Amino acid sequence: MNSRDKLKKYVPLVEFMGRVLGSNSEVVLHDINNPDNSIVAIANGHISGRTIGGPVTDLVLKILKDESYKDKNYICNYKGSSRDNKALKSSSYFIKDDNEKLIGMICINTDITDIIKVKDILDAFASIGEEDTKESIEQLEEISVFENLDKNAEDVISSIINSVMGEYSMPPERMSLEEKMQVVKKLNEKGVFLLKGGVSEVAKNLKASDTTIYRYINKLK
Repeated sequence: MNSRDKLKKYVPLVEFMGRVLGSNSEVVLHDINNPDNSIVAIANGHISGRTIGGPVTDLVLKILKDESYKDKNYICNYKGSSRDNKALKSSSYFIKDDNEKLIGMICINTDITDIIKVKDILDAFASIGEEDTKESIEQLEEISVFENLDKNAEDVISSIINSVMGEYSMPPERMSLEEKMQVVKKLNEKGVFLLKGGVSEVAKNLKASDTTIYRYINKLK
């Protein structure tokens, strides 16, 4: 039995949770063995605009690379963003087989955009003191996990590349070999090369050939 067959039993659960949580919460079932077309089932997909057959997110790719799922069963209440800039509160449950190998994930993404707006209005009305404001900021900073919900693999790749390339002030034409290696290392850690077309897109952004990027990746091993 392959991973997708094992995950079929979770499809009714996705539908159930979607109804219980309501239209402001998207519930997604991922088959992580097929990152380019990982979405097996989705409820309330209007939240992110994604559909069955969509790809994994940048966060899922990172989890696959750093294997952080090995010492935990879920991650809760981290921040996310949809393609149309909805503010999301997200949580993910790791589905493992009998050998503790990750085969899938159930992710819940709740649109809290309007809640944040209401909170800002209430905070302004209540004139929260400086100490309270500082405490609220510190609590937000403790949430270090962030996720972008893109509709297709190309958007996922672009989001990851843009986030890494944004750390460098100079164009790729002026980057040294060491700096390009650093870029490839960071992209590899974020799992961009797990997606089809990842190497070619990175090569295009670094003004290099696919062969060169493969050589950099091999040096990282």
